[in-house]
Amino acid sequence: MLDKYRTVRRQANAEIVIKKSRFIGHAKPVETEEEALVFIQEIKQLHKQATHNCSAYIVGERDQFQKASDDGEPSGTAGKPILEVIKHKGLKNVAVVVTRYFGGIMLGAGGLVRAYTDGAVAGIEAADEIVNVLHREVIVDVDYTWYGKLENELHGKGTRVGGTDFTDRVTVRCLPEVHEADAFIAWITDMTGGQAVITEGGNVYYIEGE
Repeated sequence: MLDKYRTVRRQANAEIVIKKSRFIGHAKPVETEEEALVFIQEIKQLHKQATHNCSAYIVGERDQFQKASDDGEPSGTAGKPILEVIKHKGLKNVAVVVTRYFGGIMLGAGGLVRAYTDGAVAGIEAADEIVNVLHREVIVDVDYTWYGKLENELHGKGTRVGGTDFTDRVTVRCLPEVHEADAFIAWITDMTGGQAVITEGGNVYYIEGE
């Protein structure tokens, strides 16, 4: 799993009009190539009366799944520009469809490239670009005498906390960034004089800055 990557927050769309043609940019975060293909088909079904539904996606830690479709537009004027927008923005795990309703005025190859580029940008902006950061769940179990200090120290370090359970002891679900997890565990161990019971959980992505 990547320590961090850029993607979009949600599925969204935005429309622009260029020489009477409507271009609707749709973007969605996806985890697999299958999800990307399903999304593209959903948009095609939703806009089956459209002149074209051109698309592109990039999926995978190493961007290993990539595909672009001109959907009937002249070769290289639609799918590739959409894909280039995704690459230029450094996005991963995202699918984009730009729907066109022809307005009667020919745009030419250069005009099509610009239109599909702008449509892709509009859709991605509507979907809200974010950075996902990988965190490690570190479950810290301490006696109540340590809780006040632990809470203050975690707040001071700005460590994300996923929840706290109060039983006969206090259990705090800490979420340091994955690359800081080992140092975090060593710090907790040192701070509590080895009295904390520490259990490592799985990895999970959270949005940077939230």
